[in-house]
Amino acid sequence: MARTGLQARQRTVRAIKAPTAERTTPIARRQHREEPKLREKLRYQFDNSMSRGTPALIAWLCVATLALILVFTVIVNLFSLRNSGDGLPFFRELMQNLFHALDPGTVAGDGDFQWRYLLSMLLLTIAGLFIVSALIGVIATGIDAKLADLRRGRSTVLEKDHTVILGWSDSIYTIVSELTLANESRKKPVIVVLADRDKVEMEELLRAKVPDLRGTRVICRSGSPMDLDDLALSSHPAARSVILLAPETSDDPDAEVIKTLLALTHAGPDGPRIVAEIRNPTNLEAARLVGAERTVLLDIRETVAKLVVQTSRQSGAAAVYTELFDYGGDEIYFLDDHGLAADATYGDALLAYELAGVIGLIGPDGPKLNPPAETPVAGCTLIVVAEDDSTLRGEPDALVQPDRTRLGTSFGVDDHPTRAVLIGWNERAPIVLRELDKYAPHGSGLTVVTSYAPESLPPMVNLDVTVVTASTTDRATLEQHLGADLDQVIVLCYSDDLEPQAADARTLVTLLHVRDILARMDAATPVVSEMLDDRNRVLAQVAHVDDVVVSGEIVSLLVTQLSEDHRLEAVFSELLGDEGSEIYLRPAEWYVEPGAEVDFATVVAGAVRRGETAIGYKSTALADGSGTSFGVRVNPAKSETFQVIPGDRVVVLAED
Repeated sequence: MARTGLQARQRTVRAIKAPTAERTTPIARRQHREEPKLREKLRYQFDNSMSRGTPALIAWLCVATLALILVFTVIVNLFSLRNSGDGLPFFRELMQNLFHALDPGTVAGDGDFQWRYLLSMLLLTIAGLFIVSALIGVIATGIDAKLADLRRGRSTVLEKDHTVILGWSDSIYTIVSELTLANESRKKPVIVVLADRDKVEMEELLRAKVPDLRGTRVICRSGSPMDLDDLALSSHPAARSVILLAPETSDDPDAEVIKTLLALTHAGPDGPRIVAEIRNPTNLEAARLVGAERTVLLDIRETVAKLVVQTSRQSGAAAVYTELFDYGGDEIYFLDDHGLAADATYGDALLAYELAGVIGLIGPDGPKLNPPAETPVAGCTLIVVAEDDSTLRGEPDALVQPDRTRLGTSFGVDDHPTRAVLIGWNERAPIVLRELDKYAPHGSGLTVVTSYAPESLPPMVNLDVTVVTASTTDRATLEQHLGADLDQVIVLCYSDDLEPQAADARTLVTLLHVRDILARMDAATPVVSEMLDDRNRVLAQVAHVDDVVVSGEIVSLLVTQLSEDHRLEAVFSELLGDEGSEIYLRPAEWYVEPGAEVDFATVVAGAVRRGETAIGYKSTALADGSGTSFGVRVNPAKSETFQVIPGDRVVVLAED
């Protein structure tokens, strides 16, 4: 029994061990097979070479062709397939076989040879047909792939001194159009657009919106500006300037702008100047930390709100700002070599140039608009308004001197509590209220009529603000709050709550009611409106609106100007801010005799007496057929004459 039990246990152990041995045997075999054979290695190398694309495929077809003609050449010579006495040297026969492989028509010339040779050449020709067909297919596929790659815009731009636009928004059309104007004096100018969109689509949109490029070449590339590899496609280190647009379709556009700034400054602090749009003022500090000194940040909300306030204070101001900000007429330049005498003053500089209007200077303390007339200009850079930088001359060239016997004697002021109405509401409205409060005399009142009640109002010092929640397209509501004693009416669009076209449509309906109500009261209250789409500006003229501020367009103009010269940042900041000198349109009789025909040099001299700088005038006679300029003439020639009639105004830079 003991022996039987022992034998049973041994059988059990063997039974347990046997499966284990069986399980390990296949593993050992698989481990033994891990060493690849020569055939597998060759196939692996072949697969790798084929994966390299069109060049590798063409190389393999060439190898196959060479092998094919070598085999047939050896066969022909070895078996003497040609007729007796017609044998060719080996390399001559090789070339002849190559012609048979590549050109099927070569067989037609082999009629005098014996049938064995003809049969072998026919086989060679048929094999060559397969190779040639494959070669044509490979080449066609490679060309299609290359064209598709070019259509995707994935090749690197090899340009220098160009302008790079990163991102895409509706403002790009105005920016490109303005850059083409600015580039008219440059040789072979180039604009590179890099956005996460289809290249062909971008080109078609730009071609439709900006048909006249004025000799500027626009290159589009597809890619994300936030990606370092995609960003390299634009060759931004060699660019003259980089414009960074805030994407309109993004949930957090400022985050994308800051991330793109990080990508632009990845290589170091050196590089082209950058102009970036920021939509939320709370992100400005973070963007400044990234952009360093070579980045100019444009706060979209703040800029548009300040411009709305500046233009609402006087009719025609929007035309002045637009003229200074765009490249279509006169814009701001810097004159380093002014050619004035060493003892010349700012007052002398104002009358020194025929076609350029001096508005300020850059001294040791930085830029200053409308400094005191006795300020010396030696060693300073003049800030001037001119039609183009090519018209600037280094020597004084004024043709006339002011007639000081025609200067005005009135020194009136306009400082009384005002009453205004603001219709509509959006994210810029609190900034508008804040800026209005800075300019309003103490005791002024403002009524806000809006369909969407604001959550809160900024603290006010001078303005007494009343908020009325009601439909702004309801005529009865508007009649209740509009009166003949109003000093200004501002109509804002509902850009936060409605689509752009719907917001502009509601604004237009409101404007029609407002203008009709004021006309029935025979009130001359200036009405300023904000639009989102520039195409609706023309429609707003039907409502006889004094000024229309197109938010997207004005920001685009500023971005373009800043990309051309970073020194304009301080100038624009003073023009739109409440500190320093701003633009005013004041009665012409304050500067020259009413009814007199005077040249503009006399108007400039009249402004100097008041401590102001005259940069243009608004003529009632011109306003009747002026279109969108409202009779405003910026930077006329010093010798240009006009007759002063009631209602005419002089455009000046003044501190208050």
